[in-house]
Amino acid sequence: MRYPEFLKENGTIGFVAPSFGCATEPYISRFDSALEKLRDKGFKLELGPNCRESKGIGISNTPEECGRELNSFYESASNDVLMSCGGGEEMCEVVPYMDFELVKKSKPKWFMGYSDNTNFIFPSVTIADTAGIYAPCAGDFGMEPWHKSVQDAYDLLTGKKLKFSNYDKWQLEDDENASANDPYYVTEPTVMKAFGDFGATFEGRIVGGCLDCLVHLVGTPYDKVKEFNARYKDDGIIWFLESCDLNVFDIRRALWQLKAAGWFENLKGFLIGRPGCFGQEFMGLNQYNAVTDILAEFNVPILMDLDIGHHPPMIPIIVGSYAGVSFEDNKFEIEYSLK
Repeated sequence: MRYPEFLKENGTIGFVAPSFGCATEPYISRFDSALEKLRDKGFKLELGPNCRESKGIGISNTPEECGRELNSFYESASNDVLMSCGGGEEMCEVVPYMDFELVKKSKPKWFMGYSDNTNFIFPSVTIADTAGIYAPCAGDFGMEPWHKSVQDAYDLLTGKKLKFSNYDKWQLEDDENASANDPYYVTEPTVMKAFGDFGATFEGRIVGGCLDCLVHLVGTPYDKVKEFNARYKDDGIIWFLESCDLNVFDIRRALWQLKAAGWFENLKGFLIGRPGCFGQEFMGLNQYNAVTDILAEFNVPILMDLDIGHHPPMIPIIVGSYAGVSFEDNKFEIEYSLK
């Protein structure tokens, strides 16, 4: 696995928009605030041509232009790390225009984002053996004050911290009275659940992302998961998964498809984030048995309702790293090793 250099003092952050651009409110205000805060910390900033565009359908520009921007910024020596402007809906259409051979040949560079950005981070890891960071997109760095999770993402990007633990509360719904740069509206106590053949600790090579995106990569030319699992079989694989728009039946079907495609080999455990459909129950199916009914046969730990994904806050994840996990008495910890 290839690990980029962490962002150094006075380094340059490149911003790209392979999914949504910051072209409407509140995203404009959040992005502007983030740029100001990061500039005040001494960093130089380089904005891609699509950062403020909304010419595409579910993405900032045409798939070709989104791919061109990302490839250009990745290989450029004028920026040190890349941060995505946001998530979106159709970044899967950009994947054919992403040059993963270029990623392999270029000096590795951190790319930070989540949700739709799974479409770049996941293949970068599984095809190009190049680690990425699954963490908040640019706009969240505009909040005032920063939530601890945003500080954690910053500390990871700058190489100051590699061990993280869960947060006390999480956001179920948006605050209708919030302004653009208010912090997360955390109202719900964090209560996590453990299923399966569970020990207090386990470790392995961590990979995953947004289930909404992953399921559409199955069987495409960008599906190299079996080869990845074989390369790292001695480490064992930890999957982290979370979902945005999927209902409980969608989650169950998506997990069945990944299992049927042979993705879940050499397993050490599953880390499941709070789903977008949190609390949904329909025809006897809920967010828990939608997962456990499909994954229980693997006899590995299944940790659920973790601080991962679309109900913030979220623990930053170095996708592709070797991770050690512990869970006991409703406390979750994860530590990354760059090996």
